Amino acid sequence: MADARESIRASVVVCVYTDKRLSQIRAALESIADQTMPPWQVIVVADHNPALCDRLAAEYPNHGVIPNKFERGLSGARNTGIEYATGDIVVFLDDDARAQPRWLETLLAPYDEESVLGVGGVVLADWAAPGRPAWLPEEFLWVVGCSYRGQPEVKAEVRNPIGANMSFRRSAFDQAGPFDSSVGRTFTSSRPLGCEETEFSIRLRRLLPGARIIYEPLAVVYHNVEQRSEERRVGKECRSR
Repeated sequence: MADARESIRASVVVCVYTDKRLSQIRAALESIADQTMPPWQVIVVADHNPALCDRLAAEYPNHGVIPNKFERGLSGARNTGIEYATGDIVVFLDDDARAQPRWLETLLAPYDEESVLGVGGVVLADWAAPGRPAWLPEEFLWVVGCSYRGQPEVKAEVRNPIGANMSFRRSAFDQAGPFDSSVGRTFTSSRPLGCEETEFSIRLRRLLPGARIIYEPLAVVYHNVEQRSEERRVGKECRSR
């Protein structure tokens, strides 16, 4: 871990879009500040919300708070963060997620191996009361963007990470290109789209057959799951599959 601390520079990107999540955004940024291994750079990308961008820039003067320069949506915001990043590794944390203190240190450790181009960690659901719906099995927690039963329980190679807690070498984007905004969520989408990280991971490994993406279950974040809204969204998403 000490070697990684000295040699790897991590740019952590948090994409935000609404002041309705302001308390969660602050919690996410506070969790980054509390890391045992400080990041090289923290980037907050405001997705076409100038007022929120200005507010966070004033509140966090030591962070790079910037507007999304591409099309509205998560992929465009992430791609803006990638362009702004100066670290060796670009790390993504959702704006409604909180990281454990050793999250970054643990997430970066596998990059000691040059073949590793991406690393993702565990995303634990932080349910609002009364908790996870009884009708939603743990095997389906991927629907709400969280880790699910069936994933590896130890560090292992996987196809792709979960977007709420993932990282890639900066050079991976130079070689494979950015996230595909036609796959990710946008303000014009009427269906629950996403999984641009899946498409990128598949594209990356096709272009670089020796590339490895690692799942590190010791790198943990807690993902806020709003009970009522998520029940409605889960129902819609399940019906669309």
